[in-house]
Amino acid sequence: MTFSELGIQQEICSAVEELGFEHPMPIQEAVIPKLVESKDLIALAQTGTGKTAAFGLPLLQMVDAKDRTTQAVVLSPTRELCLQITDDLRDFSKYLKGVKVVAVYGGTSISDQIRSLRHGAQIIVATPGRLIDLMERGKAHLEDVRHIVLDEADEMLNMGFSDSINAIFDALPEEHQTLLFSATMSREVERVAKRYLHNYEEIVVGSRNEGAENVNHIYYMVNAKDKYLALKRIVDYYPRIYGIIFCRTKVETQEIADKLIKEGYNAEALHGDLSQQQRDLTMQKFRNHITQLLVATDVAARGLDVNDLTHVINYSMPDDTESYTHRSGRTGRAGKKGTSIAIIHTRERHKIRDVEKAIGKNFVAGRVPSAEEICTKQLFRAIDEIEKTDVIDEQIEPFMTEIRRHFEYVDKEEILKKVVSREFGRFLKYYANAPEIEEVSVKKRDEGRGMKGDRTDWKSKKPREGVQKGYTKLFINLGRNDRFFPGEVMQFINRNVPGRQEVGHIDIMPAFCLIEVPKRDAKKVIKALSHAYYHNKKVVCREDRGKW
Repeated sequence: MTFSELGIQQEICSAVEELGFEHPMPIQEAVIPKLVESKDLIALAQTGTGKTAAFGLPLLQMVDAKDRTTQAVVLSPTRELCLQITDDLRDFSKYLKGVKVVAVYGGTSISDQIRSLRHGAQIIVATPGRLIDLMERGKAHLEDVRHIVLDEADEMLNMGFSDSINAIFDALPEEHQTLLFSATMSREVERVAKRYLHNYEEIVVGSRNEGAENVNHIYYMVNAKDKYLALKRIVDYYPRIYGIIFCRTKVETQEIADKLIKEGYNAEALHGDLSQQQRDLTMQKFRNHITQLLVATDVAARGLDVNDLTHVINYSMPDDTESYTHRSGRTGRAGKKGTSIAIIHTRERHKIRDVEKAIGKNFVAGRVPSAEEICTKQLFRAIDEIEKTDVIDEQIEPFMTEIRRHFEYVDKEEILKKVVSREFGRFLKYYANAPEIEEVSVKKRDEGRGMKGDRTDWKSKKPREGVQKGYTKLFINLGRNDRFFPGEVMQFINRNVPGRQEVGHIDIMPAFCLIEVPKRDAKKVIKALSHAYYHNKKVVCREDRGKW
């Protein structure tokens, strides 16, 4: 099958071939003919399966280059994904005269984007918030839009963009085509589909609500105090690892990255406290394989599309299965194998079971590698790299007389030891006296019990005293009696608070709960939740006064 046989015109096919794509991927074979027929469509597929070309090629073909009005809108959850889609569409339209694609997103000058739109754009690629802003200013006009694409719809809804999406659909003409891409079919995605899609078809690449088929899922169960030690051993056991380490909060992300960097690992942090310029530079270095390990929050890593990831490591498990699906789906792409690892406490086993049910795959219980196993792996890596080193004869020959003189009285075995020690010594020194990691055996009576050091305590008899530095503790009138458990807490907050909200410790009592949020976000969270309902119960949210 070729792109031409799918109905794509020659100018676009030529551009695609120049980019190195000879044959369509499965999602492209499934989606492109349907879009050309102008059918509404839901496509369930993981990131990295070729989605942009699946909707981008037919969109470019269907717009009228002579008409400078906006005819298609592509919505994405993040600035990074927005820019990536725009770059791809511009590459695909290289030989289409008069077709203009404009990206609009927050965090940068709106004046420049207004100037770009003033000159006309057949396709706008946008984050929902910025597009609404431009519509309200009268600078973005959607009355002639005939096609709208929601890319990573589940992520947009998790980030609280429901109202913006509703407003955008309200501005569209009655006759238009809708395409919705999502990694999972959540209740929120189904709600949007029922409201805005008509006689739609559903295409599934892989399995519905399943993580990438080529991903192995492993969990390591350790005590809280041993999590970082376990992380180091896991990373050391995979010498050629190229992966993302997911943490829960910005503070934890920076702490783990700093520790790794200090101990000689090629790592960097990615979180919301970095400037946009810092984030762009960090992501560019990671994409170019200059950085080996990226320690990130879910929020900061959204829109980061990287090929060839070998591992995703969940240093902190997310509170909902959809977030885990998105994390694990970043590896195992394009037919390659990938590994998703979870480092968990004893009482987090229920999260593993929940994910297994959601993705239809079982986790393998891993054993933290021993010092001997790690050193053996690293030794073979060092030997392999020395063997594969290219000898540049012409450049090095002038120095060989001096080199021979220095090593004249050193025997071959001693030289080998020195060379290998240089490449391998750090691991030998560390693991000679490395602290042991206690094996954790799980008993039924221990399941569900809180463990010292865990951040979420939902079965304790009284709330934890004190508050994490830089956080404010909030009271919410929902508790276990309302079936308000940790997973529901995070989903409820993400549905009602704009943007993906950082949350610290959570205490859940029978009639109420206490949550910690960054001080700067406290007023925003209180305002948002005070207008919310949970199963028809009016929510009360205020700063905690210690009187329950």
